[in-house]
Order: sequence, then structure tokens, then C-alpha cells
Amino acid sequence: MDIPTKPWTLMRRIRRDVLPAVKRQLSYWEQRALAIPDPELKKQALASLSTKAFHCYGGAIYSLLSGPRREEVVAFIVAYQTISDYLDNLCDRSTSLDPDDFRALHEAMTDALTPGAVGDYYRFRKERNDGGYLATLVAACQRFLATLPALRDIQPVLYELADYYTALQIHKHVVPEERVPRLKKWFEQWRDRLPALAWYEFSACCGSTLGVFCIVAYAAVNRDMSRLVRKIKDGYFPWVQGLHILLDYFIDQEEDKRGGDLNFCFYYEDEKAFVDRFRYFVRQANASIAGLPNARFHRMITQGLIGLYLGDQKVLGNRRVRRLARQLIRGSGAAGWFFLLNGVLYHRMASPPSRAQEAAT
Repeated sequence: MDIPTKPWTLMRRIRRDVLPAVKRQLSYWEQRALAIPDPELKKQALASLSTKAFHCYGGAIYSLLSGPRREEVVAFIVAYQTISDYLDNLCDRSTSLDPDDFRALHEAMTDALTPGAVGDYYRFRKERNDGGYLATLVAACQRFLATLPALRDIQPVLYELADYYTALQIHKHVVPEERVPRLKKWFEQWRDRLPALAWYEFSACCGSTLGVFCIVAYAAVNRDMSRLVRKIKDGYFPWVQGLHILLDYFIDQEEDKRGGDLNFCFYYEDEKAFVDRFRYFVRQANASIAGLPNARFHRMITQGLIGLYLGDQKVLGNRRVRRLARQLIRGSGAAGWFFLLNGVLYHRMASPPSRAQEAAT
């Protein structure tokens, strides 16, 4: 397989092979979302597609590991990430603060990894009629996974990562006064099996879907994943996934402060402590992926994450955040600055408002 090993070849392949495929998939799911009968579910589905599409564009880079099955892997990644983003909106911006509701909704994340599984995901909320939108997303993931000879090898690890993600989503979306105590209690259950992490760093590590995407991308072209699956999981969790979500929260600080939302970056003692730990996460992420196949590709992914997020307009438009971003990018080398420039260009050249954006506002 022709897997990119240089930053410029990676960007060329992303523009040529990944971005158009993702755009096609997002357009399809946008049409499905526009047909949702319930106005609240429709609003949240369209909002997730319009404001979080870059999650799909970033995740779909892993399809470059899948050779001739790249388009199928893009379709899986977009569907699974769209489930994640839609459910996040339902928990974060919608009408419920019920942990039972959040748990039921996120059964879709596990069912999507289980061909044949069917669930009643809206059973604890008043809004229920999505016209089959969520079930169709789940089924799209299931159809692809059912074609993988290595499904039985990878499923236990996929479930493990999905369970981390689900628990995080439940704990961090309940009534505000219960969020931190629940997250700390959850962390204590895992503390002895983890490297040296704070509770808020562990929470960040659980909030990423990158490990799932990487495993599935490799499984698309490998019949035997019995050893590789655990190696990939250990390569991505906790450090790469934690780096990913800390970046996500870093650029959302001002927005979350205004909205009173939980943000894991708020719990560092000061800016220096955050910068020091961020750099530590980068070092640990690079070390953890060094033993993976195509290690140079994975190293570029971590550098690309930094560039994509730090090139966001939320960073460029805020003096304090921009100053911190310059500290974060230092030490990433020429590749880090290359991806930062491409991140800036990506955000500036983002597509004009779609029908989803217009309908969600």
C-alpha cells in the first residue's frame, strides 16, 4: 500500500483522496438529517453536522491505511463520528440531564460495532421520532464491520474504547454540581491501571474516537488482527487520544467559559502547568506509537492534530490563546509548523454554509 511518509505527500493525499470522500458522506447524512420529523432532534443533528464536520475530516485520514477499501473506511468513520457528534449535542445542548438517557443514547456507539444489534436509544426522552436517522447511522457502521474477517479479533478492544467514551459522556453531562465528583470517582476505579494522569487528563483520554478509527482501518486490509489490535490500542490510549481531546478543549476554552461548560483545561494549576503537561503528552504520544507499523504516518498524525487545532480561528482570534498556542507548537519541528500552516489554510478555505448550517440556526 502507498501510505504517505512525508508531510507534503500526506497533505496531497488528504486533499485528493480523503476530503472529497468525506464531503460526499457528509452530504448524504445532511439530507437524512433534514428529513428528521422531530424539530429538536433535527436541530441537534444538523448542528452537529454543521459545527463538527472537521472531526470527520480529521478521523478519515486513517482511511489512507486501508488501500483499496479506503472509500468504505471513510464511510464507516464518517458514520461513527456522526453518531458521536450527534449524541454529544443531544447530551450537551438539548433537553435532558438524565444519566439514564445518556446511557441509552450511547448504546448506539456499541451497537454500531455489533452487526445485527438494534436498540431503543430514545427510550428515556420525550423526543423520539428521528425518522430512523440514528438507526441508519448504526446500520451503516454494522454493514461495513460485518465484512471484516478480523471482526472477532478487534471487537473486544473496540468495545473497551467505546465503554470509556460512553462513561465519559454520561458523567460529564449530568447536572453541573455532580459532574466533577462523578468523574473523580470514575477515575479512582482506573487509577491503579493507568500511568501518572490527573482525573481530568484521564477523562480527556477517554473522549477520542481515534483508536477505533485506526483499528478499523488496519482491519480492513489485515485478516489477522489478534496481536496488532492490542498494540494499536496501547499506542493510542491514553496518550494520543488524550493529546487529541486536550487540543479540542484548548481551543474551546473561551466558548466553554461563556457557556458554563466543563472544560478539562480549566483544572490545570496555571498556564505553565498546562503547557508542560501538553508537551509531556506529545512526548509520550510519540513514544507510544513508535513501535506501530507505519510509525512515521502515526507520528505525522500527532503533528497534524496539533496543526489542525492550533490553526483554528478560535485560536487566531484570541490573543491569550494565540500566545499559548505558540508555546505549544514550539518543539514540534518543521513538520509541526507545516501542519499548522495547512491547518490555518483548511479553516480559512472551509466550505461556505451548507443547508445543515442554515437549518440549524
